[in-house]
Amino acid sequence: VQLQACGGGLVQAGGSLRLSCVLSGRTFSRYVMGWFRQAPGKEREFVGKISRTSDSTAYGDSVKGRFTISRDNAKNTVYLQMNSLNPEDTAVYYCAADSQLIASSGWRESDYGYWGQGTQVTVSS
Repeated sequence: VQLQACGGGLVQAGGSLRLSCVLSGRTFSRYVMGWFRQAPGKEREFVGKISRTSDSTAYGDSVKGRFTISRDNAKNTVYLQMNSLNPEDTAVYYCAADSQLIASSGWRESDYGYWGQGTQVTVSS
């Protein structure tokens, strides 16, 4: 399994960005997809996750109401729409995948077996 994330960049506070992550090498629809982020000097933080069929999403408290995860199984792609960005959202964003997750899991780094390379998001004030 390979994950390729893209879409990061520099944006002003209050702006929006959409990240994408493409999974290749396996059947995308079998994988729960997650997004995490890591700011300099901080631990990796759960951003959100989406179920295999998009019927369930969950978000970390710091992004709830501002970020939205979606997926297109026909395109093997998961998206992270980020709105109302603020400087505290500056981080490297990682997508993650796992085919064994159940509904009650997927909140921790260790829940995921596959990771993308990360894409930098910088929010200026």
